Formats: sequence, C-alpha cells, structure tokens
Amino acid sequence: MRAVLIVNPNATSTTPAGRDLLAHALESRVDLTVVHTDHRGHAIEIGAQAARDGTDVLIVHGGDGTVNEVVNGVLAEGGHTPAVGVVPGGSANVFARSLGISPDPVAATNQLVDLLGEHRRGRPWRRIGLMNCGERWGVFTAGMGVDGDVVAAVEAQRAKGRKVTASRYIRVAIREMLASARREPLLTLELPGRDPEIGVHFAFVSNSSPWTYANTRPVWTNPGTTFDTGLGVFAINSMSVWRNLGLVRRMLSAAPDIKGAHLIREDDLPWLRVSSDTPVACQIDGDYIGLRQTMTFASVPDAIGVVAPTQ
Repeated sequence: MRAVLIVNPNATSTTPAGRDLLAHALESRVDLTVVHTDHRGHAIEIGAQAARDGTDVLIVHGGDGTVNEVVNGVLAEGGHTPAVGVVPGGSANVFARSLGISPDPVAATNQLVDLLGEHRRGRPWRRIGLMNCGERWGVFTAGMGVDGDVVAAVEAQRAKGRKVTASRYIRVAIREMLASARREPLLTLELPGRDPEIGVHFAFVSNSSPWTYANTRPVWTNPGTTFDTGLGVFAINSMSVWRNLGLVRRMLSAAPDIKGAHLIREDDLPWLRVSSDTPVACQIDGDYIGLRQTMTFASVPDAIGVVAPTQ
C-alpha cells in the first residue's frame, strides 16, 4: 500500500516528536512518503500529484484547513481518488472528531494503524458525502455572513502571530455577533420546495455534526446532519439578544433540541442557495475565502473514501 503523509508543520498542535512518531508507526506498514507543506494551497498540489501517481491513501497531520486542501487536490483530478486519513494537528479538528477519530494524536495514530491493517485484510474504506460549493469542495461546514466575518477576523489575528484558541474564537464571535446586530439583514435563503426566506442575518451550512467544538464541548446546529445525509442549514432572521442567548444554550446542551421562532433549520437537503444584496464574508471548513454575493451548496453522496471507523 502506497501512502503519502502530508504534514503541516505550522498547525497548532503538531510537534516534531509527534510527527516522527507518526512516520515511524506508518513506515513498517505502508510504502511511505513524507511531505511538509510550506505555503497556503500546497496541500492541494500534493493531493493532486498523489492522485495522478496512483497513491492509495493520503494521511493528513494538520488541521481542518489542511484536510480541506487535500480533499480538493485529490478530487480535482477526476480520476483515481486516494482515501484520506487524518491524525489531528489543528486547534478544533472538527472533521477528525466527526469521523470518530480521537483528538489525541497518539491515540489517533494507533487508530489509523489498526484501520490500515483492517483494510489490508479486506475491509473497504468508509465512504462519506461532501459539499460541492461550486468553486471548491467543502468537507464539513460553510457559512455566509457573521460566520465568515468571525473566520476572517481570527485569520487576521493569526497573521499577526497570535495563537488561535477556542477562547479567542469565542471572543471574536461575540464581538462580530454584536456588530452584526446593528446591521440590516442582507441574505436571502433558498431551499428546495420553499419560498425564498428574505431578511436572513447569517446562514451556516453543515455536512456533519457537531458544528464545531469549544475546547472539548461540542457546539450543535444540525444534530441530524451527518456525512451520510444531505446538507443541514441553520439561519436566523432576528438578532434579538434574548432570543439568541436561548439559542446558544440549546446549541451547547448535552441533549440539543435546536429550535426557535426566529430560526430556519433544515436537515437532509440536496442543495441550498444563499444570496446577498452586497458581497458578504464566506468561509468553507474554517477557511476564509473572501466576499461572495451568491453561493450554492450541493450534497454529493459517497464522494470520497476515508480511513475512519464505521459508524
């Protein structure tokens, strides 16, 4: 089995010792090549080349942004598609956790080795659905409006050398939500079989659950959305502080019951479209992609194989 280990050395929780341990654990089980990313978009290039070379599996040691790049690289070729495995190395690691992979890199390495062994004995790769976002693939999440503003603000702080943590995300999110409350709603949400919803403040699109993590605590928007269903959407048409405080409590609950009179929430959608009178901030898998006026998100079942437990 030919494998490429793609390491983002700048990811939040990767260490030289951890990278060496992972490579050593894999070398005795696969024909391994190790590649380090050194610029934004590099993992797309590596993934595309690995697909052209007929590589069997790509193992990502980095955060959600690196995973997204690898997936976009392997699917860009339109031919042979390697399976993708993950050993978490970022701050949130939402994709890995949603697949049932341990957030601890050592435990995740052991899981990965066991799953590779099971595949050698005939177990097929698990397959999951993805989001076709038009200009790129989304793995687990996307957002327009305040969500994009939050990601853009955090990336700006990262560029200044500040460490990205869950508490920093929360502080930035509160600030952006308060700023958004003073603005007119710009978004229109279109869902299959429904009249357009005009006057939406922001829209989150999900391909899995939970939406994200506040350290170890899951944050839920669409608990019924998984890699095996259609897409979920979570949008609001009111920025009332009291209404949204109640909604946040539900999103953080251990048994989430996500509802609200001002909430538009649907699961298992084949597609949805978000448009705006003026361009607004957009993010895909926690990566700020810039200002967009219209985005269409479509569910693509069984899009890629992953090295992950069967759920």
